[in-house]
Amino acid sequence: MRAYFATPVALTYTVTLTLPLAIPLSLPLFLLPANAAVTDRAAPGARASAAVALRHDAGREADAAASRTAPADPGPDPGPDPGPGPGPGSTRSLPLTAFAATDRLSGAAPGMGLTRRHVQRFSLLGVVWDDADAELRGTVEVRTRSAATHTWSGWQSLRTHNREHGADPGTAERAAAGVRGATAPLWVGRSDGVEVRVRPTERPGRAGPSHVPLPQGLRLDLVDPGDDPVRHGRAGVPAEAVPAEAFPAASVRADANSAASVSAAFARPYIGPRPRIVTRGGWGADESLRERRFGYSGTVTAAFIHHSATGNNYTCRQSASVLRAIYRYHVRSYGWRDFGYNFAVDKCGTIYEGRAGGIAKPVLGAHTLGFNKNTVGIAVLGTYNGTKPPTAATTAVARLTAWKLGLHGINPRGTVTLTSAGSGKYKKGTRVGLHAIAGHRDGVNTDCPGSRLHARLGTARDKAARYQGR
Repeated sequence: MRAYFATPVALTYTVTLTLPLAIPLSLPLFLLPANAAVTDRAAPGARASAAVALRHDAGREADAAASRTAPADPGPDPGPDPGPGPGPGSTRSLPLTAFAATDRLSGAAPGMGLTRRHVQRFSLLGVVWDDADAELRGTVEVRTRSAATHTWSGWQSLRTHNREHGADPGTAERAAAGVRGATAPLWVGRSDGVEVRVRPTERPGRAGPSHVPLPQGLRLDLVDPGDDPVRHGRAGVPAEAVPAEAFPAASVRADANSAASVSAAFARPYIGPRPRIVTRGGWGADESLRERRFGYSGTVTAAFIHHSATGNNYTCRQSASVLRAIYRYHVRSYGWRDFGYNFAVDKCGTIYEGRAGGIAKPVLGAHTLGFNKNTVGIAVLGTYNGTKPPTAATTAVARLTAWKLGLHGINPRGTVTLTSAGSGKYKKGTRVGLHAIAGHRDGVNTDCPGSRLHARLGTARDKAARYQGR
């Protein structure tokens, strides 16, 4: 079996590969770099990664090439470029200030925000507040300046109703002191200027309209995802083992027979072939950010499908950067222990490892409030309320669920009964019947994964069942 390993410059990586107990020892070693050894978060430069994945089929490579389009940035140029941000990645917080009713909100209710300003470069942003249980009832709009063209975008809205994401009530992750409320993050690409306005919702009262109070501690978080990992070739490994078009920032372990051999090797029926997966090391996850211990459920009985709601203004070559930015936002801004989703899929159908702990293991995520236990969370990068998800992405969801649910004997066309740990939609202890492949909105009060992606889940269930041989 051939391997490439991705190692960011000046960092040393250690890798531990483990196998689920159900896999016979005669099988080839598959990647499980989420168990890479990170023993001391306080140690400077402590990192653990492995960059491994299995091959795509030719059809997905064609989808990837067809989907790459570069966005445009309209608007005037207000000033000079302040220079590049730090290479390893960073999160910078800017406190929002109050606007008078006659200030930039044009006579609307008193709100908060930031006037137009130059900042160090960033690529993703979101508005954060102190209380994770508080809801921002109002609107949040941002505009940003492109670092490449020095032009300003139009105003863009951030999704404010975001409480239905995260760890389950009563868990240590949810109760941690650093957990905060936040809007959904928005990917804006390399930018060096920003402007923000937050308007509270008007609430009619006896003496005229009043306004719902905004949460305390409002601030803008600007995330620089840092540099892509550097890919190093190895003598004797053919270049085609690492398809550059599909994986610009990932190393790959390629074995043409591995995907087909997984189902045959397991002495159990209906396990789909394991798809090609880019590991955390492949997309450049900084392992010093996350909590070093892992959390697990007992099994996996269902998959919840999400959209990241970060917008569709990214190219497939930027997917690794988008993931690093979301990861940093989840940990530094939300205050979660790690990346919230177990897996992510980009618009070209590339599958990525999300939360650490082992891709074949039942890792406990923070993706569907009240239903994280015994489920897997899969996020399609983008926003799919009004935009149709690419076929490559929904096909990748089907391939991933066919394998992941198949490991636990779950029929993708079937239904399961889950017990809620408590959410806005179902009280704690409520038993809920759901599809084995469900949308986030099926378990909680949210529009996620967007109406257009949710409408495609029936097709994904049928494809996943066929991949399992049902």
